[in-house]
Amino acid sequence: MLDFEIQRCARKCAKTDREFSAGETFFSVLIPEGAEVVRRDYSQEAWDGPPEGALGWWKCQLPESNVRKAHWAPHDVMLDYFERLQEQTGQEDVRYILALLMSRKRIVRVEDTETDETGREVLVVFCPRTEAEYRVPVVMPEGERARQIQDELVQLLFGGNGSS
Repeated sequence: MLDFEIQRCARKCAKTDREFSAGETFFSVLIPEGAEVVRRDYSQEAWDGPPEGALGWWKCQLPESNVRKAHWAPHDVMLDYFERLQEQTGQEDVRYILALLMSRKRIVRVEDTETDETGREVLVVFCPRTEAEYRVPVVMPEGERARQIQDELVQLLFGGNGSS
C-alpha cells in the first residue's frame, strides 16, 4: 500500500526561488521521486509545462491574505459525483482531475499505478470511508479543456461562504 503526503504550496518558485505575491498565478505539479510524491510550484514565467513523468499538474492562484478560506462540498458529495462520472463516457479527464483533488483533500489515497490492457496508465485509489478501490485512467486534459474542467468542478463542488 502506498500512502503519499502531499505538501502544501511552498509559496515560492521551485525554479527561480522567487517568493510568490498574493494573488499571483502559478503552476503546481506532482512528481514521483523514488517512493515519494513531491509537489513543486512554478511561477508563470518559469513554467515550461509539466516535467516528464509528472502524475498531475494544475494552475492556481496564491490567495490574498484577507480572503476567507474556500469551502468545498462535503466529502460524500464529492465521492458520489466521482462514482457517477465512472458511468459517463467522455468524462475520463474530469474523473482523473477529481481523483487528484480528492487525494489532496484526503478523501481517497493513491495506492498504486498500473498499466491497463491498452497500455494506458491507471491510478489505483482507495477510499478508507467506503473501503472501495477505484481504477482511474490517467487522462490529462489539454489547454482549454483544463480550464473547462476547473470551472465545472468549482461550479459543482465549491461553496463561496461555507453555508448551505
